[in-house]
Amino acid sequence: MRKIITNIVLAAGLSLVWQTVANEADPRQKLSELAHSSVRSAEHIARNQYRNPADTLYFFGIRPDMAVLEVWPGRGWYTEILAPYLKEQGQFTIAQFRQDDGTLKDERAKFWARLSAALSEKITEQQDYFGPVHQIELEPPYFEPALAAEQFDMVLSFRNAHIWDESGHLSATLQSLYDLIKPGGVLGLVEHRAAPLSDTTSVAVEGYLDEAYVIEAAEQVGFQLVARSEINANKLDSKDYPKGVYTLPPTLALGNVNRDMYLAIGESDRMTLKFIKP
Repeated sequence: MRKIITNIVLAAGLSLVWQTVANEADPRQKLSELAHSSVRSAEHIARNQYRNPADTLYFFGIRPDMAVLEVWPGRGWYTEILAPYLKEQGQFTIAQFRQDDGTLKDERAKFWARLSAALSEKITEQQDYFGPVHQIELEPPYFEPALAAEQFDMVLSFRNAHIWDESGHLSATLQSLYDLIKPGGVLGLVEHRAAPLSDTTSVAVEGYLDEAYVIEAAEQVGFQLVARSEINANKLDSKDYPKGVYTLPPTLALGNVNRDMYLAIGESDRMTLKFIKP
């Protein structure tokens, strides 16, 4: 009888070991679990089908022991996945929008500041879930407070590059990110992709950027493109809407005008680019 019990305990132990090994071998399982966490709102979970977080982060090569910076997390859609994934072994920093100290004049900047404040409050209220999250600000191209060079294994930017480009800060901001990444570290970038006219030109209506243009801008500051993926492609996106990319969900800038049509298209077609710092 004692032998049978011993065998059962050994079998259970081996099963646990193999399960641990499997989880470490394929982090997509843990990332997928977090993407569907009950902590996340139904609206955030519904966007998994367009943003493919587990596959995207796996493509970038994220590991739970990395030091990671997420730039301009907004409502924290990716933060809800990244923070708990990194909290046990890694280090996680978010570069928020500039806070509203009473001097902000631009309505969009004020709106962004409210998003950052709401995310900070959520992180504080749910510390057990998020774990330690270091928070700073990014006023392109500068971080406040300033960060030490070469401290991150990975920097992640989701749908921010078009805003930096609009303000004339794309190159300088990419340079700031380059300086923060360790040699051999990764810049993972997802961005709304413009419609190509040829191999060398494209039509970039509001919110969209040409993929070759983004790659060239990153390479000019020293990054090397090592891989690109179609994980976040959307062939239904014609990229010719009255209010550009903001016509599509989740913004739906036209309100109820052709709402069902835009919902059927889904979120924008996106480039997914992996760069390294040599």
